[in-house]
Amino acid sequence: MRFWDASAIVPLLVQERLSARADELLAEDHAIVTWWGTMIECHSGLARVHRDGYLDVNGAQAAAARLRRLASSWIEVPAVAPVREQAVRLLRIHPLRAGDAVQLAAAIVAAEFRTDALEFVTFDSRQAAAADLEGFRVTG
Repeated sequence: MRFWDASAIVPLLVQERLSARADELLAEDHAIVTWWGTMIECHSGLARVHRDGYLDVNGAQAAAARLRRLASSWIEVPAVAPVREQAVRLLRIHPLRAGDAVQLAAAIVAAEFRTDALEFVTFDSRQAAAADLEGFRVTG
């Protein structure tokens, strides 16, 4: 089981440079743990690639359908106080954006604060560096 942040999930939905790597990781282990807001972040990413002209309407709809199918089986860390507390702590010590801090905080909670027990999948270098410093095995 791995914790996936949105930067690793979006390449599963639309063809991009890191899609083959994301597909490979998912084929190795189909169990995805992610946080409550990942669905929102992924829809944001899909809307951006559609607005930028990389996806037409049909492609955007197909990608959203893939996201719904994927989300139907993932394990979601809810928006709870321990996630918020960890996110605030992470913002004080790592150069993260708020959403990235919440992603990493949700992974910490999902790992029951034993970060070496859970692999963290991200294609964001800043997120990867912070996850590594927090003790996760980082894959990307």
